[in-house]
Amino acid sequence: MTTKDYYKILGVSKSASPQEIKKAYRKLALQYHPDRNKGDKASEAKFKEISEAYAVLSDAEKRKQYDIFGAEGFGQRFSQEDIFRDFDFGSIFREFGFGGGRSQNIFGQMFGGMGGSQFRGRGSPFDFSYDDLHARSQPLKGQDLVYELSLTLEEVVTTTKRVISYQVDGRQETVSVKVPAGISTGKKLRLQGKGQRSPHRGPNGDLYIQVKVLDHPLFKREGDDLFLTQEIRFSDALSGTEIEVPTIDKKTLKLKVPPGTQSNARFRLKGYGMPRMNSSARGDAFVQVTIAVPKKLSKKQKDLLKDMAEAGF
Repeated sequence: MTTKDYYKILGVSKSASPQEIKKAYRKLALQYHPDRNKGDKASEAKFKEISEAYAVLSDAEKRKQYDIFGAEGFGQRFSQEDIFRDFDFGSIFREFGFGGGRSQNIFGQMFGGMGGSQFRGRGSPFDFSYDDLHARSQPLKGQDLVYELSLTLEEVVTTTKRVISYQVDGRQETVSVKVPAGISTGKKLRLQGKGQRSPHRGPNGDLYIQVKVLDHPLFKREGDDLFLTQEIRFSDALSGTEIEVPTIDKKTLKLKVPPGTQSNARFRLKGYGMPRMNSSARGDAFVQVTIAVPKKLSKKQKDLLKDMAEAGF
């Protein structure tokens, strides 16, 4: 299982273009190529590491899978055999001015633990065979699938079940998904074996439910806390008042606003936020009070305002 940060290994950002990735690999390959570092095992290991990173990040589909599932998740789905499958290192090395002999030995050693198999990638100078690798390794699992599930904020206040339909291997499948309370946008739920079938009689791939929590018209979510704004009159801010506040649980609370409350003052309602995933605890709700300023005043209001001004307000 790999937990390698391929972007960090090549010294590029996650938004790097294919040209930037190729340029970074060429620079490092020139630096660590064993022909330039005779007998240096550290350089040889580094050369293999950067070549693995380049094999993933230069392939659009592998890079997409790496970005979606992260280093650990990618390592669970792609063996080293998968990473180098059909990758034409021969043309890359010839383009960079490397000979095939030394590179051939390095990548031979990379698969040395599989019984000395012979590998011949498409157009590659390396002497490994994927046919032999298949005979000696576990069958490859089927492709994983990703399904985006949109939920409202109210729906994720409690644990719920959703039934979804999706296409796999040319047919429609229906599965029930248990969504834990407090889940947030970007979280993934794994349904093992619900992905595509393996073309090599291996295990099925997995289905990943990627959650998207929709924006709410009243509440703004930050982590497990909720924020909402309530407007009060100027006179209520001066004298104090009691207002009704809705909660995400569809309850109504009474909140005391003390005299002299300033605009944008914030009040905390402990435990009325979102549930924390896999926990009995909850976040808090925060009510931000704003003071309504009328755009037009009646004659009576103007007279009162004049009196207030004279009284020092």
